[in-house]
Amino acid sequence: MSQQMIHYVLNGVPFDNYVDAQCSLIELIRDYHHLTGTKKGCEVGECGACTVLIDGKPYDSCIYLALWADGRKITTVEGLADADGNLSRIQQAFVDEAAIQCGFCTPGMLLTATSILNSGRKYTREELRREISGNFCRCTGYENILNAIEKAMDQYSGV
Repeated sequence: MSQQMIHYVLNGVPFDNYVDAQCSLIELIRDYHHLTGTKKGCEVGECGACTVLIDGKPYDSCIYLALWADGRKITTVEGLADADGNLSRIQQAFVDEAAIQCGFCTPGMLLTATSILNSGRKYTREELRREISGNFCRCTGYENILNAIEKAMDQYSGV
């Protein structure tokens, strides 16, 4: 197996690791760092359960090679709360709006929603549906998830 050194920032902490050339980012996150919030779902980039932010943009970590993370900033669901453990605005909105049922899709959905909020744009409900369409939820019917994103978006923009 070919090992290569990569340098990256994970949830605000810099790391250097040797990784196999075939190692996926989800394997790096779960197996090297023991951060299990990022979920293994379909493992082919279809369900969004493994979504993380790379330099602020959402990616399916199951189909993103760890080598590609060299020099990048990665955020997982564990990196959303502040240093004191206070939930981010979107996490709190998910709680407030009962947007969580089984919880399997929640980490990926939260990271996609974080990217939406960080864009600074005010989306319509239909646009939000398209934006989260890469994240499958089998429980909620998406309504409470959309309510939570809209609530956080309104708070974020001061509306």
